[in-house]
Amino acid sequence: MEKQEMEKVEKKWSYPNPKTTDPEERRWQRIFEIIPGALTWTTLLGMVLLSWLWPLAAAVIIIIYDVYWLYRAVYISSYSLMGRIKMNQWKKINWFYRLKRIYDGEELIRELKIEITALEKKLKKNDFRRKIRWALKQSLKERRDFLKRAKQDLVNRDQFLNWEEVYNVVLLPTAVEGAEHIAPAIESIKNSNYPNDKIIILLATEEREDEKSRKKKVRILTEKFAGTFYDFIVTTHKVSAGEMKCKASNATYAAKELKKYLEKKNIPLENVILSNFDCDTIMHPEYLPALTYAFATEPRRHNRAYQPVPVFDNNIWDAIAPVRILMLGTSFWHMVKVMQPETMVTFSSHSESFKTIVDMDYWPVNVISEDSLIYWKAFSYFDGDYQVKPIHLPVSMTAVVGNNYLHAMRNQYKQKHRWAYGIENFPLFARAFMKTKNIPLREKLKRSLIYVEGHYSWAVTPFILAFLGWLPLILGGEEFNQSVLAHNLPYITRALMTLALIGLATSMTMSFFLLPPRPEKYTRWKYLPMLFQWIMAPFIFLIAAIPAVHAQTRIMLGKYMGEFWVTEKIQKD
Repeated sequence: MEKQEMEKVEKKWSYPNPKTTDPEERRWQRIFEIIPGALTWTTLLGMVLLSWLWPLAAAVIIIIYDVYWLYRAVYISSYSLMGRIKMNQWKKINWFYRLKRIYDGEELIRELKIEITALEKKLKKNDFRRKIRWALKQSLKERRDFLKRAKQDLVNRDQFLNWEEVYNVVLLPTAVEGAEHIAPAIESIKNSNYPNDKIIILLATEEREDEKSRKKKVRILTEKFAGTFYDFIVTTHKVSAGEMKCKASNATYAAKELKKYLEKKNIPLENVILSNFDCDTIMHPEYLPALTYAFATEPRRHNRAYQPVPVFDNNIWDAIAPVRILMLGTSFWHMVKVMQPETMVTFSSHSESFKTIVDMDYWPVNVISEDSLIYWKAFSYFDGDYQVKPIHLPVSMTAVVGNNYLHAMRNQYKQKHRWAYGIENFPLFARAFMKTKNIPLREKLKRSLIYVEGHYSWAVTPFILAFLGWLPLILGGEEFNQSVLAHNLPYITRALMTLALIGLATSMTMSFFLLPPRPEKYTRWKYLPMLFQWIMAPFIFLIAAIPAVHAQTRIMLGKYMGEFWVTEKIQKD
């Protein structure tokens, strides 16, 4: 056992309990719960009062915020474009080939140099057609990239883990989803560019599901994939006292059962990667080999999480226009975040060392948002020495649909509200930071501010841009309206927002490259509404801010969610 782990055991390390009954802990929990909602409502109501009592100050704040939003729009557009390019590059790489060859060390380096030289000589000739030249250039680019990466990774060659001793466990928690929704996800795992005999499927069901439906689902899936993987494990979680009806409690139960299974099979926990995926997530064929490469070659593999790019495109053709805009916007945002690994936090489908999960005592069983919380728990456990390592490959997820327009919008609201409820992480890691002495104060403040600012901007930015920017003109009175600033405020705001449309234009263009192949049931005319839907974007993003305000307000008031809302899965075909 490492020294750091021994110290943790001696200190009896534990993560803060959101339902603590200790008076002092409860007081700090409530203080941190109030902060995000208080910031949001202070801004929204404060801008109204400031526009009435001191319109000049309100106008200056609005202009500063507009300039800041222009910067954010350019920033997001640039990084989402870079993220898209990076993802396309990774999709073209045969990661299983790289995984096997990296162990050849200096021999690999020599071979790559020879291949690069040969390709460069070929390209010097001009007797190739344009298509062939393009293919040669792509091959040369890939070989150079592999050479560069191999040189970096082989510095730590003595710390590599033999990939043939690594097992990938894919955890698929399910509550009410049918076999028809889960089977495509498992099929995508089966079709990975990775040996199936190194993969374990962990299907985590819930006892509260209708028994007949649950057993039918399990029977269909186990029969369909019998003998495909190293093993296909099924667990059935029963909500116990002190637990919530949530994904986290199900995942924790399944992981504990997995630990017993691995120990019985004599598989070392440190050789296991656990990928906690939504049960309908379609995995890119290169994800598992790329993940295993990153894990096996990383010296501090247990101090890293591994995050793919969630792309909500499984059923994007079936979704209504507002949902498509929101889901595409979410996909772009994740492309931005994977380009910032130093501050990235896990979201939705992600992977970790199973040893780390066990050492940290799994997921808390009484929280709604488990995907990001496991990162904050690890960050605290390792005294800040924990980082997300991006895997620049997409995992396709399902956009919200409904039986009709109103039903789809209601489901989308519930999903956004559940995501926004992730602000519940802030009081927990803030309390953990208070007890963690080895993380520098500057780092604690930086991480806290980035996290809170993200949720704050989600809640207030659309309101400021759409409504509050005009309040000084409406409430400022005749004296202010006759001032030079009042006269120019609409022009300044309009000019800045027009420039910010660069971001919208980038998103609109990129959206067509993200679309999966058009289903046969739709004609080419379907592209027209997908183009003109972006006219609705400002209005849709305004609506999307409401669940963020809602989530922050209910936590601020202590009106907590009672259970995890499972997104309805509806087949349109």
